[in-house]
Amino acid sequence: MRKGFTKICALAISAGMFFASSISGYATTIDRSYTYNYDYWGDVQDSPDMYSVCKVFTSTELGLEKKLSSPQGVYVKDNFIYVLDTGNNRILEFERTARESIEYVREITSFTGGTGPDTFSSPTDIAISDEGNIFIADKGNARILKLDSNLNYIMEFTKPIDNSIDKDIVYQPSKIAVDSAERVYCVAAGINKGLIKYEADGSFTGFVGATPVVFDFKMYLMKKIATQEQLNKMESFVPTEYDNLYMDKEGFIYACTGNVEAEDLRGGDADAIRRINPLGDDILIRNGVYYDGKFPIYGDLYMGNGGGYSGPSKFADVTVFDNDSYVCLDRNRGRLFGYDDQGRMIFVFGGAGNMDGYFREPLGLEHMDYDLIVVDRLDCTITLFTLTDFGQLVFDAMDQFDNGEYGKSGKTWREVMKYNGNYDLAYIGLGRAYLRQKEYGEAMDYFKLKYDDENYSKAYKKYRKEYVEDHIFIIVVVLLALFLIPLGIGKVKAIKREFLISDAFKYNN
Repeated sequence: MRKGFTKICALAISAGMFFASSISGYATTIDRSYTYNYDYWGDVQDSPDMYSVCKVFTSTELGLEKKLSSPQGVYVKDNFIYVLDTGNNRILEFERTARESIEYVREITSFTGGTGPDTFSSPTDIAISDEGNIFIADKGNARILKLDSNLNYIMEFTKPIDNSIDKDIVYQPSKIAVDSAERVYCVAAGINKGLIKYEADGSFTGFVGATPVVFDFKMYLMKKIATQEQLNKMESFVPTEYDNLYMDKEGFIYACTGNVEAEDLRGGDADAIRRINPLGDDILIRNGVYYDGKFPIYGDLYMGNGGGYSGPSKFADVTVFDNDSYVCLDRNRGRLFGYDDQGRMIFVFGGAGNMDGYFREPLGLEHMDYDLIVVDRLDCTITLFTLTDFGQLVFDAMDQFDNGEYGKSGKTWREVMKYNGNYDLAYIGLGRAYLRQKEYGEAMDYFKLKYDDENYSKAYKKYRKEYVEDHIFIIVVVLLALFLIPLGIGKVKAIKREFLISDAFKYNN
């Protein structure tokens, strides 16, 4: 039973799994603690917990007569939580009425109107527009439904008509996002051209944000000389399908994928997470400091085999806070990876298992303020995570900085350091606070401690400019002295030489 275990037991079992596992390719210690991070050198650093399990909700605790079956998604609107109970062909609506309380509101299984079936078949996602209209990815019925707030049919979005899409492919929309103009962006199984885009009137207007194509040069040469039969057996160089998407408050789409190889991730040839603008360009900031370049945003750095799991992190979902920090959900090892708006890692926690805070197959991730909600397909549970004191301080420091309260932000980062003296983000955050307060020397000291060359250069440039402005008089005097003194010495020597020559001439005469 999940409730019979404490976090101490969880840590002990996790550590035991690590020591018993056989790691190939990389030596790793990431399983030794529940929450961890990476330092500049890529070494694992244990961390105080950013989040703790507030409550794990089962079907019984939610008051459901029919138990959850293969839930595959979750969506939050204000205080309401919508769970896609895919196995039961329904959507469940809950209201969060208190910190640890989620109350059942209603079950959505059908709607009124339309020409097709008025029930759902394997619904996998839901989105609600600012106008209150409800969009549902009705995967089994090959459509995206648009309903009003009273569940009356408005319209539906069907398979796009495009020559690049195989006419025989079955349209299976799985994940959706809706912008302020009620344009719909969709991830569909088997379609790897990018996100499918529909206008508000239902018309298909193309694909957005296709991932870069990764190919092997040797394979490319082989294809040039291969027969048609051999070509049919070879892999095609095609973009990678997305797994999920999330639209942030500014209308940018965060799209994630778990269908990439470890070699492509390590080599920088593929991305596990992208931030897509309206033009389809990836504008995700990757300013994390790492000894071998920019810090990669693909989950765990180490991809060894152990505990029955292997390969890279496979992002199944992503959610974005209002401060542009974001959290990615790894379905492979059941972990959550948090990054700030610059791409610096904030935290990692979670794992695979049967205990509170661990998962078997997590597929859905959402947030309420800074609280996190995770839906597990195999466990049929909803886990609510809330911030610890340490986590609250970290996000307070970020928010204070974003609000221009640089002095307060610096003080809060110092409080963070009392919890964790090895937390790189605290040193960098304190350095940034000093930088904005024009205390460039102090900023340089903190950036230097964590090898943040980019910010150090910014601080040094400002420090140098300020130093020159404050000491301009002395600098001018020194420069003049350096110029005039040698000139004067030369002049004196010349005069002395003339006297010597004159004396010598008189003596000879």
